[in-house]
Amino acid sequence: MALTRRISSSIPHYFGFAERSFKSYKLPGGPSSSSSLTHGIHVFHCPDQVGIVAKLSERIASRGGNILGADIFVPEKKNVFYSRNEFLFDPVKWPREQMDEDFLNLSKLFSATRSVVRVPDLDPKFKIGILASKQDHCLVDLLHRWQEGRLPVEITCVISNHERGPNTHVIRFLERNNIPYHYLNTTKENKREGEMLELVLDTDFLVLARFYLVIF
Repeated sequence: MALTRRISSSIPHYFGFAERSFKSYKLPGGPSSSSSLTHGIHVFHCPDQVGIVAKLSERIASRGGNILGADIFVPEKKNVFYSRNEFLFDPVKWPREQMDEDFLNLSKLFSATRSVVRVPDLDPKFKIGILASKQDHCLVDLLHRWQEGRLPVEITCVISNHERGPNTHVIRFLERNNIPYHYLNTTKENKREGEMLELVLDTDFLVLARFYLVIF
């Protein structure tokens, strides 16, 4: 695990720790399989003060969790603390509802402006629509990350202002995975915003894969 704290008064300080592997790590307390462990991600913003890292680490450890990675940043000349912790935990020993309560209490303790916890394997997946142009590489990268499980979302559709043939790599991939592809021939005079909005009504986010047209 690598921990970085960038402080305003000097060059950033780096602290190195032994990297932990998810596949080989087992929580203490007897025989255990990594298959019972789950990833959690916590993002935290609050006024900078002494003890934030200690309290966050203590709370995760007290519930039997183990931090895999921590990114910490304090902007120069600003009294603001930002952190992102990725950790492993046993959802039986640390139920999701208890986790929310624990991080809420820390949020109140440090007057946090933002405290977000995500458990990708347990939380509902965000629905995303992808807006793509003629270039394939960004779209293909997103699709492959999704296929490999590194992008834990539900892709509702791909919308493009470029028509792709039925035998192209992208179209074949989308058809195999039942992801609709919508071609909208946009122009400067007609950007087809209304039709795009209709297609993405049931999505949480729009992802631009080299889609440069200014819309909405």
